[in-house]
Amino acid sequence: MAFSDDSTPRSTMLPPLPERMRPANLDGYVGQRHLIGPGCILRTMIESGNLSSFILWGPPGVGKTTLAHIIAKTLDRDFYQLSAVSSGVKDVRDVIDKAKSGSLFASKGSPILFIDEIHRFNKAQQDALLGAVEDGTVILIGATTENPSFEVITPLLSRCQVFVLKSLQTADLQLLLDRAIQTDTLLKHKKITVKETDALFRFSAGDARKLLNILEIVVDASAGRSPIVIDNKHVTECLQENVAIYDKGGEMHYDIISAFIKSVRGSDPNAAVYYLARMLKGGEDPLFIARRLCILAAEDIGLANPNALLLANACFQVVHSIGMPEARIPLSETTIYLASSPKSNSAYLAVDAALSLADKTQMAAVPLYLRNAPTQLMEELGYADGYKYAHDFPGHFADLEFMPDELKGTRLYEPQPNKHEESLKAYLKQCWPKYYSD
Repeated sequence: MAFSDDSTPRSTMLPPLPERMRPANLDGYVGQRHLIGPGCILRTMIESGNLSSFILWGPPGVGKTTLAHIIAKTLDRDFYQLSAVSSGVKDVRDVIDKAKSGSLFASKGSPILFIDEIHRFNKAQQDALLGAVEDGTVILIGATTENPSFEVITPLLSRCQVFVLKSLQTADLQLLLDRAIQTDTLLKHKKITVKETDALFRFSAGDARKLLNILEIVVDASAGRSPIVIDNKHVTECLQENVAIYDKGGEMHYDIISAFIKSVRGSDPNAAVYYLARMLKGGEDPLFIARRLCILAAEDIGLANPNALLLANACFQVVHSIGMPEARIPLSETTIYLASSPKSNSAYLAVDAALSLADKTQMAAVPLYLRNAPTQLMEELGYADGYKYAHDFPGHFADLEFMPDELKGTRLYEPQPNKHEESLKAYLKQCWPKYYSD
């Protein structure tokens, strides 16, 4: 509970600070300049009034819901809001029926249907939206923290643009902090001195809502003090006393994920399955965990045990199919298997080295003999001339230089010392003794 400087409790009728600071127009909106900056795609769509359905994909607290409200208010459209967590097919159809009825008497454009956490809608719920989105009965704005390519059915996704929202930067968080202290109906009457912001911004993790919640917690914990001094120590102490150690949106969220990833990478199945349990208990989306396991299998195990990626991908599919609570079992199985597997990051290092090299050599010419020659002119120019078809040679290998001339001899893949890659290295050494002789 917040207090004024004379220790009078704030009115319990007032909404939380994040709601009080929610902007009413694009000029007050913080962040996402790549979308709503002057001349950018979403601002242009709004200013022209030519609105089409789209999905906002980004982490929590970056302004997805706020943006939907601003768009509806700016365009003076009827606005319907559903949460995919608590709504079903009947709710969707009820809104569509209301939209159809309202459109008979309205001339200001199709109403907006905002669906928060649209990735939680199942196929039947998403199917119920298709007709209304396609014929323009509603303009759909979906919000999701998950990749729409995985979570939104293809027919619906094909009818929507996808806009990616980014975590707020330090300058954005600073702007929000200053604005709250200077303009909020309660905070502007308090004497607040911000000496340090490292802890505020670190615990916020680019999330505006989290930043404002933390600020309110710190101010509430300083009731009766004047001035209220905010520094790293005070913020940390307040959070330890007032915020749950872990939940999906909590400030320890990324610490638990980090510990989980590093335990698998560090080949400790006991710690890995413990942090898995912490995430599940905290309400983490099991599909998020399954995706992390796929990344771990490719990045940290890789060619030391290629079966790891197959198992991780199978785990993702199973978790997607069966859901919780049964999904905890394949997640545990895969976590233990990956943590107990030999490790190699050679594929990860190779592709990053290749990307770095590609940035510097975009103009490097592909050798003529590696190019296709679909026309007579290309044949006359020497395209494909001198190419050796590997399967025509002993061992299905032909000694042929595949790199551009200026990159001959470049070695990007470095086999690491594990059983599987030792056999790969032996084969490469046989094929390319000049490159893999060491």
